[in-house]
Amino acid sequence: MGKRLAAFGEFLLRLHSNDHQRFQQTDGYRAWYAGAEANVCVLLSRLGVKTEYATRVPDNDLAAAGLQQLRGQGVGTSHVLFGGPRLGVYFTEAGNQIRATRVIYDRAGSAYTELQPGMLDWNTIFSQQDYFHWSGVAAALSASAADVCAEALAVAVEKGLVISSDFNYRSTLWQYGRHPREVMPALLRHSQVAVADLDAAEVYFGITTDPGLPLEERFIQTHQALREYMPDLRTLAMSFRRTDCNPSLYAGAIAHDGHCFFHEGFPIPAVTDPIGTGDAFTAGMLYGLMHDHAPQQIINFATACGLLKQSIPGDWAILSKQEIDALVAHGISGRIIR
Repeated sequence: MGKRLAAFGEFLLRLHSNDHQRFQQTDGYRAWYAGAEANVCVLLSRLGVKTEYATRVPDNDLAAAGLQQLRGQGVGTSHVLFGGPRLGVYFTEAGNQIRATRVIYDRAGSAYTELQPGMLDWNTIFSQQDYFHWSGVAAALSASAADVCAEALAVAVEKGLVISSDFNYRSTLWQYGRHPREVMPALLRHSQVAVADLDAAEVYFGITTDPGLPLEERFIQTHQALREYMPDLRTLAMSFRRTDCNPSLYAGAIAHDGHCFFHEGFPIPAVTDPIGTGDAFTAGMLYGLMHDHAPQQIINFATACGLLKQSIPGDWAILSKQEIDALVAHGISGRIIR
């Protein structure tokens, strides 16, 4: 039947300002559903992997509409818990080559942040799973949510699941009085698979590298340092946006079983929506691992997923395997398919 994956995190409503307008001038917002772990599930499901998503949402029509859309993408929602006052929301303002994309979070007091240990039945959730995926955002929102992450990870370790973690550091979300370095190292310790970035490695573990070195060398150094803190780590992946060339490049790196492999990068001629890029990259990497692909094949596929997501509005990578394989094999094409 193939590998199965369960994921845990906050399900969100995203409101995006109309027509590339700024927050202070927009006349309305386009709504999408989102959440780092949900985004991963969507692409994996579209690629044929059986996924289950665990979270807590309010029992109202906004949450119901979002879950219906998730199910429409093939994601299982039978382990979603209902309760709490509201769905978490975030607002986005489109950037461009001059001005950065902006995000404003409105997640305090959401149904997810009020989760407590014991509410979700992890033994049942993990009863038929092979992988468990979560991210740093899942632990950033409240002390109790971090405790639920720890609870889930303990059961995943006991059941022998492959634990996949996205470092996913968001500085504005850590507001409950604990520094991420007090929380994340213990939660990440048992990960066999991880997606990281250089900034998060520094915040969580104090790992620094020389900014003057090539990104590939900084990745190798970070991987070597992380193994001290994450003894079960078998696979580490990282994506890069190279802005020192024109056009910019989207590249990737993977360390697997002690060996490093790199994708030199696809050119980025234009970006429709950068949000969700890392989640698409993560899903592509997990897909390759689940199908026992060679490491170079995995990083090629994952990098292609991340690039293609940037052409799609919203958080979800609405892609097919054929599109991804075509990009890996032939590069970017502006041809009309008909």
